[in-house]
Amino acid sequence: AAASGCKPPQTGHRAARCAAAEGGFWFMKAVITVVGKDTVGVIAKVSAVCAELNINVEDVTQSIMQDMFCMIMLVNLSRCTQDMDAVRARFAAIADEMGMELHITREEVFDAMHHI
Repeated sequence: AAASGCKPPQTGHRAARCAAAEGGFWFMKAVITVVGKDTVGVIAKVSAVCAELNINVEDVTQSIMQDMFCMIMLVNLSRCTQDMDAVRARFAAIADEMGMELHITREEVFDAMHHI
């Protein structure tokens, strides 16, 4: 991305979309977290949105604690077909539909937040 002149945003959590010929995001990986009351099809629904947006799922872990579903998904956005605003909007819609909390965070931000 640096060679294309695409620069990361200076403030906030806004993600920049490269307008360069190769397309894609200035960051490649993100972490999707999903938490809420356990229900059938959560992984399938989130994975379907990833497939729809051409986001590759590289790793996923999930657990159920009593009635609470928790999932962490590592995804690669390098071939994503939409800009980050559209990605966030699509995931927000599926989160609302499922009645769950869903966050997508750049991998390096997620790592920094969880580093001891």
